Amino acid sequence: MLRHAFALVALTLPLPVVAQALTPAEQTAIDQAVTRTLKETGVPSAQVAVVRGGQIVLDKAWGKASERIPVATEKLPYQIASNSKQFLAALLLLLEDDGKLRLDDPVSKWLPAVSGADRMTVRQLLSHTSGLQDFWPQDYLFSDMTRPTLPQGIIDRWASKPLDYQPGTRMQYSNTGYVVAGLIAEKAGGKPLWQQFDARLFKPLGIKPYKLDETNGAAFPQGYHRAALGPVRVATPPARGWLWAAGELSMTAAELARWDVARMNRSLLPREDWEEMETPVRLADGTASGYGLGVSKHQVKGRTVIDHGGESVGFLSQSSTWIDDKVAVVVLTNADFAGVPDTLTDQIADVVLPKAVQADIGEAARDEDIRATLAELTASKLDPARFTANARFYFTPQTLADYAQSLSPLGVPQEVKALGKPRLRGGFVNRNFALNYKDGQKLVLITYAEPGEKGRWEQFIVMPR
Repeated sequence: MLRHAFALVALTLPLPVVAQALTPAEQTAIDQAVTRTLKETGVPSAQVAVVRGGQIVLDKAWGKASERIPVATEKLPYQIASNSKQFLAALLLLLEDDGKLRLDDPVSKWLPAVSGADRMTVRQLLSHTSGLQDFWPQDYLFSDMTRPTLPQGIIDRWASKPLDYQPGTRMQYSNTGYVVAGLIAEKAGGKPLWQQFDARLFKPLGIKPYKLDETNGAAFPQGYHRAALGPVRVATPPARGWLWAAGELSMTAAELARWDVARMNRSLLPREDWEEMETPVRLADGTASGYGLGVSKHQVKGRTVIDHGGESVGFLSQSSTWIDDKVAVVVLTNADFAGVPDTLTDQIADVVLPKAVQADIGEAARDEDIRATLAELTASKLDPARFTANARFYFTPQTLADYAQSLSPLGVPQEVKALGKPRLRGGFVNRNFALNYKDGQKLVLITYAEPGEKGRWEQFIVMPR
């Protein structure tokens, strides 16, 4: 459905790039891509917004929003999770403009009890270079998340641990750092975080997001999960408080697209703030991290792309802006498997831009261990000694049965191929693999393990690719 969803005249100056409505052929290509991908992966629904020429030219939903909402619509808010981080970064930049803080302030000025607070800055919290260990590197709900928490509870447990590295020397994604940053924003701004978001970002932009915890109810899309190739099941959402500041927003694709338009046009925030947010932070050795303040910046086939992804239990999101081309693609799904937002972003970019992004394939790692563990799970076996307590919590009898029943007919994968290089996150080593089977079935395996060759598995999740 072609739809010019919002008038942005009040927010923007005249653009040098003229908005181009999607042609019928482009609309058909996008519709076919979404429909095909949902069918192939089992993901219940997707919501997509496309910006071209600085205006929203597509705003549409496909599939089933929940067991009670059989037809998804573009009006329903989806959980965007870590795509929320850029909003917190923007708020802190505005507070710096007000003279209420400096991004280069030591964290100890605001929260002295945080580990290494005198050695890390607010900027390092936003750029994931603080050294604070990530409290949620897993792609599933771990046992503690079944009980409500408060920001201070997360800080007391994770931000009081020894740092993973000296601040500024490495980049390691950390939700913990954003919880700390959220509390600093409240202290500096003198008001609850949500009130500041609403007054300074949401109302001026003309959007009405929800708090993520408020959208775990019957009137909103449900999240879904899948164990290996087992049935697509309703995911149990986390208890309240776990996504605060690090990923607490729910909104529509069009609302997130309006934020992308403001980024393109350098409206809402001063131009200097947008540029500071998008500039990758340099590490102590002078290398660029690739990550700025709440967003990543890439050069892809000669184009500059500003993007971020998001994951909550049962939801994935992706927001990508081709800043110089005045093009943006937002994809939201109510499933935390199969990587559909990335897949559809690439496919839609093929329609609205030439030469979409291609993925880089890296080296292999722990190949024999991967094969052995996969064989055990396929046979409905789990050696408790090889898995952490969190991973054992994830592999319930039902989940283990889904793995065995759906993977055993495939046999042994012909190829186990690493996707990218191992990286450290949340104290674990993350390795991802492509699993290719004889019958043409292609799966992906996302693992987290304790450091070392024999490190126990913290996560071992198989999903469609």
